[in-house]
Amino acid sequence: MDLKTLFEAAAAKSKTITNRPSNDTLLQLYALYKQATEGDNNGKKPGMFDLVGQAKYDAWSKLKGKSSADAMQMYVDLVDSLTK
Repeated sequence: MDLKTLFEAAAAKSKTITNRPSNDTLLQLYALYKQATEGDNNGKKPGMFDLVGQAKYDAWSKLKGKSSADAMQMYVDLVDSLTK
């Protein structure tokens, strides 16, 4: 299987995780998915009262410069570790 197929399978598999991961892990999943599918975060930072939006923005911004392929592989590995 190629990486894109593995990534798409992991994205579908992530929706079947029975035990809710920690907030940090959920942010990591979000950020890796966004980096893999959209690249670097170039959006405007959410306002100071949008705490969830800021957390997502910051998590994604930390991955700036990471290639789409690297982010896909990290996402696949993380989902695999959560579904074992």
